[in-house]
Amino acid sequence: MSKSLDAAAIAQFDAEVKHEYQGMGKLRPTIRVRTGIVGSTHRFPKMGKGIATKRIPQTDVVPMNIQHTNRTATLEDWNAPEFTDIFDQQKTNVDERRELAVTIAGAITRREDQLVIDALDASATTLTVGTNVGGTATGLNTDKVRRAKRLLDAKGVPAGNRTLIHSAIGLEQMLGLTDVTSSDFNTVKALVDGDLNTWVGFKFMMIEDRTEGGLALAAGLRTNFGYHMQSTGLAIGIDFTTEVNYIPVKTSWLANGLFSAGAIDIDADGIVEITTTEP
Repeated sequence: MSKSLDAAAIAQFDAEVKHEYQGMGKLRPTIRVRTGIVGSTHRFPKMGKGIATKRIPQTDVVPMNIQHTNRTATLEDWNAPEFTDIFDQQKTNVDERRELAVTIAGAITRREDQLVIDALDASATTLTVGTNVGGTATGLNTDKVRRAKRLLDAKGVPAGNRTLIHSAIGLEQMLGLTDVTSSDFNTVKALVDGDLNTWVGFKFMMIEDRTEGGLALAAGLRTNFGYHMQSTGLAIGIDFTTEVNYIPVKTSWLANGLFSAGAIDIDADGIVEITTTEP
């Protein structure tokens, strides 16, 4: 059973349970997703570039011999279970099974995000923005974002559907820059909302500190990523679903979240690794 439920076993209790602050998954709309996968792996096809050749009259055409490759995502199975005791249910007017659904959803969708982050981290990208761009050992700044844009532009990556994932400290660093917050440079009122939506062609998404891992931080260096939607794939065998079953031998309900998926980088040319310094 939930170890913290005893604290709620009182005669009168607010039925609206305050959940511990926790992030929910957010990266699925920013990548390429395939659902209904059967099997333990899924291959994302990748088509190479072609080069046009000048036509010479009365001669046969020469095929471009476009290279076809694929990237294979291996699916992993995940659970997020918790028991709720039938006797404890009688002692409080909190429907713990219902409240557990919120916690389970957070656990599963954060795990989905982590699969994507790990795939970005494991990618073979050669596009990197070092922490000394924009100053020695600096945080997330406009120079780094502009450099990331330039690297993607040079690879011919489409301008739309670009995302930049960063930490809470990275957002704080960006909100301290005049060219981000001033209306002279930016029509987005970043300081009013305390948030940064779109900047230099990237949609900014903050990844909070997470037990699952989040964005890697080692020796004060944070690894952030800028990427295009088609650069990374998520293959889903069992999309997030919940089930609640009564377990007689435990006189408890078992609430569980199930999820099976795998993520992989499809085209490393659409991924930029951005290193920043954090205090």
